[in-house]
Amino acid sequence: MPDARDDLVTDSPTGWVAKHVRTYVESDGRKGHRWSGVDTLLLTTRGRSTGNLRRTALIYGEDRGRYIVVASNGGAKTHPHWYQNLAADPHVFVQVAGDRFEARARTATARSKPRLWRLMVSIWPEYERYQTRTAREIPVVILERVG
Repeated sequence: MPDARDDLVTDSPTGWVAKHVRTYVESDGRKGHRWSGVDTLLLTTRGRSTGNLRRTALIYGEDRGRYIVVASNGGAKTHPHWYQNLAADPHVFVQVAGDRFEARARTATARSKPRLWRLMVSIWPEYERYQTRTAREIPVVILERVG
């Protein structure tokens, strides 16, 4: 993935998320990292259809030097676009506060997911409710720094 310069990235089309992302970027993570009592990161993926860079803000947890995010989409019937994008191209760009880096994304396996799911539910209990809203299994994603 080329350098995810801000002028080459399209932010989430959801208004409040786009505003959160813009605040995060403009302050280099000094504002926006903490949101509603939890820490958030910015995830940039490559659009699976367009090839364009797409950025969104996500709640995260940390596990063994990796960042963990949940593809809940609020319990919708379909996976969020960002998840579909990283499933097609796992090379992503991440910003945690002021730290920007490239990462490789992968979906937690059936063996590792239960522990990581519990970690994420301890951070954002709403994930449990989101899972009850949908028949799809909500993926947990592991982001590992590369380089």
